[in-house]
Amino acid sequence: MTTESSALAVIHSNPSSRPPAHPLGSRARVLLTSVFGPYAQHDEHGSRPDKPMELYHSQVTRTQEAFSLRMFHRSWGLMLIHANINAACALLDFPTLDRFVEEITTNRYDIVGISAIMPNVDKVRTMCELIRRHLPAATIVVGGHVANVSQIEERIDADHIVKGEGVTWMRRFLGEDPDRPVRHPHIVSGIAPRTMGIRLSEKPGDVAATLIPSVGCPLGCNFCATSAMFGGKGNVVHFYRTGDELFEVMCELEKAMGVRSFFVMDENFLLYRQRALRLLDLMIERDKSWSLYVFSSVNVLRSYSIEQIVGLGISWVWMGLEGENSRYTKLHGADTLQLIRTLQSHGVRVLGSSIIGLEEHTPDNIDAVIDFAVNHDTEFHQFMLYSASPGTPLYAELQASGALSHGFPEADLHGQFKFNFKHPHIRNGDETEFLIRAFQRDFEVNGPSVVRIARTVLQGWRRYKNHPDLRIRNRFAWEARDLPVAYAGTLWAARSWFRSQPVLAAKISQVLNDIYEECGVKARLVAPLVGRYLRFMLGREDRRLRRGWAYEPPCFYDLNEAAFASKRA
Repeated sequence: MTTESSALAVIHSNPSSRPPAHPLGSRARVLLTSVFGPYAQHDEHGSRPDKPMELYHSQVTRTQEAFSLRMFHRSWGLMLIHANINAACALLDFPTLDRFVEEITTNRYDIVGISAIMPNVDKVRTMCELIRRHLPAATIVVGGHVANVSQIEERIDADHIVKGEGVTWMRRFLGEDPDRPVRHPHIVSGIAPRTMGIRLSEKPGDVAATLIPSVGCPLGCNFCATSAMFGGKGNVVHFYRTGDELFEVMCELEKAMGVRSFFVMDENFLLYRQRALRLLDLMIERDKSWSLYVFSSVNVLRSYSIEQIVGLGISWVWMGLEGENSRYTKLHGADTLQLIRTLQSHGVRVLGSSIIGLEEHTPDNIDAVIDFAVNHDTEFHQFMLYSASPGTPLYAELQASGALSHGFPEADLHGQFKFNFKHPHIRNGDETEFLIRAFQRDFEVNGPSVVRIARTVLQGWRRYKNHPDLRIRNRFAWEARDLPVAYAGTLWAARSWFRSQPVLAAKISQVLNDIYEECGVKARLVAPLVGRYLRFMLGREDRRLRRGWAYEPPCFYDLNEAAFASKRA
């Protein structure tokens, strides 16, 4: 099929539609792939140094320099599809361009599926061209956020563009039962984690498993690309509807992966109260001291008692703060400052998310906006520009009003650079400086995230170390296990690093002294020894980053059971 004819034959699909089945059905050979790297360097395909394949460093700890949390996350949507089809399927994650070409020139595939975000549309186009050249008979399927790019069918040469959840769509395309239960893949939440120049432990028990109960967002903020991707407000696909189903999956992951913590990738996990409380009952019944890292809107979180939150093992929560006097209903009536102080006093770490550039923001009030966010003193703080992603209600609204910027490159549509529309008050690219100012002020006032984490972990341990419920005590003991050595040494090194900033150094000293008081002589003896080593590694990392060092993820190549059987045959 030529480029021109195939582009005209593009079929826009979603999981609820019934695509024409592939003629080979489950006998088709499938390749699933993410876009090629590099990801943190300027290149002709749209890569940018300020858009690395690192969620935390890109959007959360961006200006924390050598203290920044660095890690990669696998392409979870591709992993879900890979684990849930009967056809022989290979998964190529984070390939180089050469590795991708090698795969499609040395193996025959009948279907090639590509997943990408919007900034990588040029890479998708290049990959489609290479597939047409080397696998001319293959069907090309493109999904992920890139499917919402305006006029995507004219930008890339694909046969199917799939919006939304891909497991159901791919099963139907292969002629398989779309309604059979979803098998949860074994996903390590973070790949190659590091901070302060130190590679963090990835041993079983030290890392979390990613758990995906649902996709889509029921709240549907007007700027939310995730909500738009799955059909807008109220559209949610549940893989596990009940607490019993979810508990069974978590037990399987615990056994297979050796984990006791779960990064729950669900846009508002606690909103489904019946499921969450049933999970709590089962955790109590089966004596599970798990830790859960969840996303939650503020008012949903407030609907639970602190006893329920602690009982569920909620030890980390990502919540949208958006901005003071936000018009978003998920924040109405909420005293977010008090809520966060309460959570932290019970050992719950918080990642707050704030938007820079809402309609009411101006150069005159932007410092007050930033100060409001910084005053929350959350363990992490994400700052994002108000962005109009294609497919969202905000994009449609701005398009209708003529406020969208013409010719805005998709490679820069990631919320960490500049507006793609004409803001009513902020002009001349000032938003970029405002965004960096927010990150810098949070770092200058509240210090490195790792120091804040130590503070809150210690608060939780002090409150619950003598709790009458052994299940609760065990969880807090596990979370506090690194206080006397790793955290004490980290704080010693951080205090040394910031010795020329007396206010921040005093804040770090206070947390370190609290650890000394709690953990005794062991922490006092070990902290300087570990701290000197960490201080050396911190300096080395700082010098390397200042020279322009960029981290890139390793390439992964996985075969499902049918693909393994095919290889053996």
